Amino acid sequence: MTTEAPDRNHATHPALAAYLQQTAASGGMRETPDRAAPRPDRGNRRPSRRSPRRRKAVPSQPLQPPAPPMRLAPRTLRAGIAAGALAVTVLWALRAEPSARLDALFASGAHLSGLLAGYGILTMLFLMARVPAVEHGVGADRLARWHAFGGRYVLSLCAGHAVLALCGYAAHTGADLLTAVSDLLGYAGIAAALAGTVLLAAVGVTSARAVRARLPHETWRAVHFLTYLGAALAFAHQLVGPSIASSAVSVWLWSMAHATVAVLVIWYRVVVPVRQALRHSLRVVSVRHESPDVVSVVMQGIGLSQLQAEPGQFFRWRFLQRRIWHTALPFSLSAPVRDDTLRITVKAVGNHTRRIRRLRTGTRVLAAGPFGAMTAHRRTRRKVLLLAGGVGITPMRVLYETLPAGPGELTLLYRAHNAAQLVLRDELEEIAHRRQAALHYLLGPSDSSFDPLAPQALRNLIPDLADHDVFLCGPPGMAAAATASLAKAGVPADRIHSEQFTY
Repeated sequence: MTTEAPDRNHATHPALAAYLQQTAASGGMRETPDRAAPRPDRGNRRPSRRSPRRRKAVPSQPLQPPAPPMRLAPRTLRAGIAAGALAVTVLWALRAEPSARLDALFASGAHLSGLLAGYGILTMLFLMARVPAVEHGVGADRLARWHAFGGRYVLSLCAGHAVLALCGYAAHTGADLLTAVSDLLGYAGIAAALAGTVLLAAVGVTSARAVRARLPHETWRAVHFLTYLGAALAFAHQLVGPSIASSAVSVWLWSMAHATVAVLVIWYRVVVPVRQALRHSLRVVSVRHESPDVVSVVMQGIGLSQLQAEPGQFFRWRFLQRRIWHTALPFSLSAPVRDDTLRITVKAVGNHTRRIRRLRTGTRVLAAGPFGAMTAHRRTRRKVLLLAGGVGITPMRVLYETLPAGPGELTLLYRAHNAAQLVLRDELEEIAHRRQAALHYLLGPSDSSFDPLAPQALRNLIPDLADHDVFLCGPPGMAAAATASLAKAGVPADRIHSEQFTY
């Protein structure tokens, strides 16, 4: 279905219309006297003290728009991480003592793998510190993928460090492996490192896809907090290791790096959300049912414009109501920020989201954010295609209303199983009519013979598809299929912008 709006004249502002009517009734606008004309001679009379004094007109200063948020590009972040790993390797090389002895080779490998493991833990914590410049530039979903991908390497390095250190000690002392294990655990630093490694391994196991699918989200988050304790125990072990402890400069640099990341984590994950909650006093004002399993939650606060939330971004929401206060989940804004109100639209897919439907008016809300990089700053082309699936329509609906575009330059494709699953339909059609933008509903089961997201089907709807920027949001399966189809239809990968979340 395509909805287009006819040309309409802009309505005159009510205050301006009233003024024009008033001046017309009084005989038109008054003429301004010519200041260059000579004044009549008034003699030497002094001006009356009661006569009003003329004041100099002060030109009004235009309001300065808020500065755009700082964004760190993904390429820059990758380069910085690689440079840090190289610096750690150089630090190891400066402390290494070349030797062909077996125990020295094992020890050298243990030192390098241990340093890289410690740096990897630090990097994983930084990626999840919710630093705004990183979140806005890289994107929360990409950071989560890097975090999960890097976590496997960190655990592998920890295991390699432990095995190499054990073999090196056994080769140096001539003891068997069991005796070497018993001896090494007698050192407090090594015992702490082992405990930290076990905690990190527990986090890694519960993060595996097969295990995480069986765990409640609350349990997974509770186990994930063990990462901080594991990192602290590993740091204590690293400070007494020969690669760090042998130089005061190395100890200072290593400690400063860890202190900086710790401050970032505490500031952006604890202090900023609490400060925002106290400053903005966000509360639920209404819960509207959009469909049997979808609700919109409207919240109102104070000074919400200071959040500088951009269309397409999301917050992590915590509703301070019984049974759901302990969990914070990411939901995108489904309407622009207006009159100090925020709105999200949530589909019931689990216990937490089902309980959101029973939120009471006046419930206090903690909102951390905004986060996300799927905003207008990614746009590179005049024409834009918004592609949504299911409740993924929420960020697309805001972009559909706010992205600058002329008639025919903006298109929204909304994929759903049937018409009953279309969310915010009336709003979408009103926006399409007002902005003269195209709107298509792609309905039908995902296993039907006709695929509305096939490359040729997309080209039939949008002949110049390859000239568009594409913003995409939907379930993981739909998003993956749509990305593949868009690539086959000629859309370059760097013009397909999406963020995916799985809880």
